[in-house]
Amino acid sequence: MSDYHPIGCETYAALEIAIVQGVRLRVGWQSPDGRWHLEPLLPVDLRTRRHEEYLIAQRTVGRPLEIRLDRIRRFKPM
Repeated sequence: MSDYHPIGCETYAALEIAIVQGVRLRVGWQSPDGRWHLEPLLPVDLRTRRHEEYLIAQRTVGRPLEIRLDRIRRFKPM
C-alpha cells in the first residue's frame, strides 16, 4: 500500500494553470531519500500512476523530472 496523500484541489489547479500558461516555477520538494531540493522548473504535465499523482517538469538543463505531488512542499511563479 502506498503512503501517498492526495494534495488539495487548489494546489492541483494552480499547477494546471502553470502548465497551460507555460509559467516557470521555483519548486521545493523532498525526494524519496529525504533530501531537499529547490529548483526552477517548467511544469509540462500532471500524471496519475498506481493511484499516485506526479508533476512532470523540465529542468533548465538535463532530463525531465517526475515529482510525486505530495512531496512538493512549495512552489511559486518565477
